Amino acid sequence: MITTEAEFTARKRKSELGQFFTSEDIARFMAAMFRPGSDKRCVLLDAGAGRGSLSEAFLDRWMSGGFDFEKVQVDAFEIDESLIPDLSSALEKYNRRRGFSVRIRNVDFIRASTDRLSGSFFAEQFPRYTHAILNPPYKKIPGDSAHRAALKRTGLDTVNLYSAFVALSLSLLNEQGQLVAIIPRSFCNGPYYRSFRAFLLAHAAIHHIHLFESRAQAFKQDDVLQENVIILLERGGLQGPVTVSTSTDSSFTDLISHEHAFEKVLPAEDPEQVIHVPTSPEANGMELIPSICHSLNEIDVEVSTGPVVDFRVRQYLRPMPGENTVPLLYPGHFSEGQLTWPLPESRKPNAIELHEDTRKWLYPKGYYCVVRRFSSKEEKRRIVASVVDPHAVDHASLLGFENHLNILHKDKQGLPELLARGLSVYLNTTAVDEQFRQFNGHTQVNATDLKRLKYPSRSALMELGYWARQQDELSQALIDEKFDTMKFSL
Repeated sequence: MITTEAEFTARKRKSELGQFFTSEDIARFMAAMFRPGSDKRCVLLDAGAGRGSLSEAFLDRWMSGGFDFEKVQVDAFEIDESLIPDLSSALEKYNRRRGFSVRIRNVDFIRASTDRLSGSFFAEQFPRYTHAILNPPYKKIPGDSAHRAALKRTGLDTVNLYSAFVALSLSLLNEQGQLVAIIPRSFCNGPYYRSFRAFLLAHAAIHHIHLFESRAQAFKQDDVLQENVIILLERGGLQGPVTVSTSTDSSFTDLISHEHAFEKVLPAEDPEQVIHVPTSPEANGMELIPSICHSLNEIDVEVSTGPVVDFRVRQYLRPMPGENTVPLLYPGHFSEGQLTWPLPESRKPNAIELHEDTRKWLYPKGYYCVVRRFSSKEEKRRIVASVVDPHAVDHASLLGFENHLNILHKDKQGLPELLARGLSVYLNTTAVDEQFRQFNGHTQVNATDLKRLKYPSRSALMELGYWARQQDELSQALIDEKFDTMKFSL
């Protein structure tokens, strides 16, 4: 297919602004998430309004009797001047409804709202809002940018446009004002969004979370690969149970909905305030076993990210082992829990030169458990663990672990064989994978994520490792069957 210059320019502009337009089905679903209230006047904020699909869906619900407002005022912000004609056309058709008014602002929402919230003398005046609906832009905010500085003036420090839009919109709402937004699930965990989570949880109640299996399904036309959630927040609201709904895609044909106690969404005494998204009313397998309560530190195991970043040591990489080299292990060297090295047909190097510049990145040969840091967007499992068996690299004394692996070790030394095997089996259980997916919406597994998990005792893991060593083959069904029988004795 030939891309015209106009299409290329439009695509480039979308990328620059982090735009992802909302489909009609998603817009209608988002509008339906707002809770009816007794207010007779609505002031709706649509931050990053695009072509107006979200405001249209909200107004269509009003027109059809879904809201009891006597007056609705829409404040639509859109920085992209090329979209203003479409936005104006989408909203002007509601002018025939008595009590309707609209203002379209072709300005930078972050700059305008931070000026307003920080009390700038030059701030544009706009009202307090009763409702906000948004599909914010998705793009990182550089640390030295004007946007980052403007956000800090209002006490906000966040790393992406989407979290900035949500935090600012929440700040502009009245008490008990409602906000519905479709955003990447990445804010739910991790250090980058810790301050955003703290702000959100301090200022709003979470009433509803809808989870798509992947952002690719919700935004097929935009090639976006993050998992998405649609979230309903109430500023200053009383926190109660949270409705969690799921669907495969934006058709919502397989919509499933359950209510969960807030403690399942935000476990008590979690300093990181990681937001979990339980997708089933049944307790996860891990929650039914009180003895799975140990941290990695308590079982005397550490986890680190593979230290060899290949493009930084390119001059020392070798396609195959040779004189004065040691094995360099990539995720591709592991399959079905086992190490196969070298791989002559691999496009990745199999070895790294032993040199004074590389020695500091190497580990002594031994038994290790490794976990891939990345899985493909639709892969069944997130956590894929394997064992490094030193017999597979008999003639080596040191090992290199590439950066796309996590290594479970002790003081940068190998683990007892049975412990390494037991950890690999445990991490490969379906129960662990299901628990992990409750708080991680990425296709990425970081060392920090593995530290967050709870583990059986060291002796129980060694027992599991002993069992694993006796097996000819470890299928998923066999691993899960073993765990199901073993959990009653843990």
